[in-house]
Amino acid sequence: MKQFTGFPTRTQFTPIPNLFFSTLLPQISDMAEIKITLHIFAALYRKKGYPRCVSYRELAGIPSLMRSLTGAAEPPDEVLRRALAVAAKRGTILHIALDRDGVAEDIYFLNTESDRKTIARIQNGDLSLAGLRTGGNSDAAITEQPDIFTLYEENIGMLTPLISEELSQAERLYPAGWITDAIKEAASLNKRNWRYISRILERWWQEGRSDGTPGRDSQKTDPDRYVKQKYGHMFRH
Repeated sequence: MKQFTGFPTRTQFTPIPNLFFSTLLPQISDMAEIKITLHIFAALYRKKGYPRCVSYRELAGIPSLMRSLTGAAEPPDEVLRRALAVAAKRGTILHIALDRDGVAEDIYFLNTESDRKTIARIQNGDLSLAGLRTGGNSDAAITEQPDIFTLYEENIGMLTPLISEELSQAERLYPAGWITDAIKEAASLNKRNWRYISRILERWWQEGRSDGTPGRDSQKTDPDRYVKQKYGHMFRH
């Protein structure tokens, strides 16, 4: 075994949910499943725009991952498929099979509420991935329900990649009901743009809502709050 020389002073980091360590990792005994799960976290974190997903072909094209899967009784590609199937069955990731020119394309999402809604939109035909069509089987059991992306398209306007990213960020900052109500309020006032919706949410956070729902504890403005929340992954304490 070659000894690792250590991490350099300046290095990139990949965020991993705490729940993975406390709940999932103790249950996983297969090293291949651990490896592909960590690589999926890394691949999704590097993705830009909406939706964030990774295909089997992308994973199979990661040299460091495939090298780490050698040495087993099975070929690396079979180890990868087996580990992905186990991770999907466990519920760590979501799998959906789409069609690319008559050939099945396996796509994987992290099992989050937002991504469950995204898969529902794909299956309903409300969202498409470039060059892919709905087809084949899915391991994700999803019920139809309205979401902020559909609501935005129906009431405000086109869902661009930039707007999708803003909505995804808002989901992490505010209660889902707030975003829904802010979109509806903007539409009722014919203020059909994301900036106006964002200002509504900021105001509710600062001052609380008229229905008595509190915002943050203090009404004193914090000019760094938005930057730290929106780009929180870049801050280290």
